[in-house]
Amino acid sequence: MLNDRIPTVVDRLIQQAIAQELTPLFEPQFSENSYGFRPGRSQHDALKACKKNVDEGYVYVVSMDLEKFFDTVNHSKLVEVLSRTIKDGRVVSLIHKYLNAGVLQNGFIEKTEEGVPQGGPLSPLCGNVMLNELDKELERRGHRFVRYADDGAPRRRVQVA
Repeated sequence: MLNDRIPTVVDRLIQQAIAQELTPLFEPQFSENSYGFRPGRSQHDALKACKKNVDEGYVYVVSMDLEKFFDTVNHSKLVEVLSRTIKDGRVVSLIHKYLNAGVLQNGFIEKTEEGVPQGGPLSPLCGNVMLNELDKELERRGHRFVRYADDGAPRRRVQVA
């Protein structure tokens, strides 16, 4: 499971710097219907958008979970999509190197040919870049939707008596 790939402190620092520079480039391209891992947007905003759809008469809901999404991101496709906006090949190359860095398992480095490390500072942006392709296709087809993402952590149920 790639979700255990937590970058080193230095790698996290560099990835955070890259994410801070790239976020303003990609944010204007993202769908208004996307709320997950976006600055200034929250689960409360996503719920308000859902309520607005209901108030406007939409009655059918399809709930989907892209299970193991971060584990299955195709590196080649991600690099292709990133390259449409990032014109500096060195930045794209550095991101690609992070994607291919591998993971230490039982004392051996295992290659990572797909996926982005959940928990890495650059991963939420990479995920949104990939899912923006889906968002734009849904919009092109005229679908109403609200896309939200969480960190995938298990939730505890609280019982109220």
